[in-house]
Amino acid sequence: MLAGCAEVPQAPLAVGMNAWVGFDPLVLARDRGLVDPDQVKVVELASGTEVQRALNNGLLDAAAITLDETLRLVDAGFDLRIVALLAASHGADVVVARPDIRSPRDLRGEFVAVEDSSGGALMLQRLLGKTGLTRGDIRVVNLEVGGHLDALRDGRVAAAVSYTPVSAPLIAAGFLPIFSSRGIPGEVIDVLVVRTEVLRERPEAVDELLRAWDRGLQALRADTTRAASTLSRGTELSTIDYVGAFKDVEFMGLQTSLRQLTGPSVEVDAKARAVGGALMDVGLLRRMPLLVELVDTSALKRVLGAPGHS
Repeated sequence: MLAGCAEVPQAPLAVGMNAWVGFDPLVLARDRGLVDPDQVKVVELASGTEVQRALNNGLLDAAAITLDETLRLVDAGFDLRIVALLAASHGADVVVARPDIRSPRDLRGEFVAVEDSSGGALMLQRLLGKTGLTRGDIRVVNLEVGGHLDALRDGRVAAAVSYTPVSAPLIAAGFLPIFSSRGIPGEVIDVLVVRTEVLRERPEAVDELLRAWDRGLQALRADTTRAASTLSRGTELSTIDYVGAFKDVEFMGLQTSLRQLTGPSVEVDAKARAVGGALMDVGLLRRMPLLVELVDTSALKRVLGAPGHS
């Protein structure tokens, strides 16, 4: 009888992400045992679309996703809060094309693969904006990243919107980068989102999630080569190439995250409005929410205010 009345252990907070170099500190924290498995479970999924699907089905409590994905999910009715900034892409998001396409302007009339429900939509829109083309000038093929290589090889598409390390096999197969996030500095931003009810009901687990990011980031910075040797397994990047990929990503520690999300002039606000405007221009966002409505820094403040944390 006593055993029957025992409290059922609560499942760990499940945080999901796709295979993207900007999320690697969380993967590293999991693989190195730097996160309490009773509090947090780090889940890698095949694509950003899969992450969104898992969120929609209630299989995830939190997710590492891009800012533009966050805006679109909230617009669709998801009750999420941004609890931290994770990274900014400065070249790790890329559009690759067959060799005869030398510039984005050559894409007029061509088929372009993009995971349209994910962060690739922003990259595609920005590429078109830089060249004066519109979505009507190309033929968009909504395809998850796992299918891009076959589509390129078969000639079904002329180009694809990708990101490191998923882009490595595309480039290895001879498809060439024609545009990257280096051309839109500060717009491809990764954030950590948590369901609002989870943020309210499980603050200790959310705090552990932030600590896991912090520990993983510290481990990556302390020995980048060792981290890359682990993280590059299963990809087509060598350890040296993976170290190089880190140079295309600006990782954000907890202090930087708090500074950019608070204060009289919220640094990320202008970037969010630029991203939201680009999405609204092509009908991918109905309304631009106020950033203050999306951000909750309570966990950041708790973790940073804890004894022994600088």
